[in-house]
Amino acid sequence: MSELRDCTDPATWWPHLDEATRALAGGGLAVIPTDTVYGIAADAFTPAAVSRLLAAKGRGRNMPPPVLIGDVRTMDGLATDVPAAARALAEKFWPGPLTLILSAQPSLVWDLGETEGTVALRVPDHEFALALLRRTGPLAVSSANKSGRAAARTAAAARAQLGGSVRVYLDGGPVSGGVPSTIVDASTGVLRIVREGALSVAELAAVAPELAAGDQDSATAGEPAPPEPEAPAVLAGSDPPPDLIGAPAEQDEPA
Repeated sequence: MSELRDCTDPATWWPHLDEATRALAGGGLAVIPTDTVYGIAADAFTPAAVSRLLAAKGRGRNMPPPVLIGDVRTMDGLATDVPAAARALAEKFWPGPLTLILSAQPSLVWDLGETEGTVALRVPDHEFALALLRRTGPLAVSSANKSGRAAARTAAAARAQLGGSVRVYLDGGPVSGGVPSTIVDASTGVLRIVREGALSVAELAAVAPELAAGDQDSATAGEPAPPEPEAPAVLAGSDPPPDLIGAPAEQDEPA
């Protein structure tokens, strides 16, 4: 079984970053710590690697993984027609537990699955994850768990679920977050909260007033009720199911 690499001491990070970078560049998978839960990562621009990620989790192409980036400035290289309010949210809450669903740049040569032209982006608030992203560039990252099971809050828990399907496990100790990111769909030009997580509606509405609870209720009035999730997957503990129900393209759960 793949070894756990102890990354709890920043002074020892470099050989582990080197190993993870090599594994990801070669199309392999890595489990990494983030500010929410542990994530399973693949090179976003290597379709075979993304397929391995989905297979390791037991997911299909209809559940494309979100993409973690190392800097808010990368957003414009991956997304287009970013609404001003979504940009304001990114500038305020990145790095942090906010996932934005945006229209993907049509010129990108990648295959994340059946995204219907969208991409879910986040900048994690975790120094090791950011150090890795600065080396690798954008990574497709989903919560480190089998489909339908709780996401791992330790590297050992991730290895117990994913085993040899992952090339390297980067052990940064138990994650301190545990609450999933809040997801905002900005792909249609009208912002909508898909899932409330670590960031509250009030916090988001202070930056983007259109996300105020009353406005959200009005925007969804008359819409059919969303379907129930296919499995009771959760990101951590008793958090609500992480499926992006009602998003323009059903996404996998973000890390």
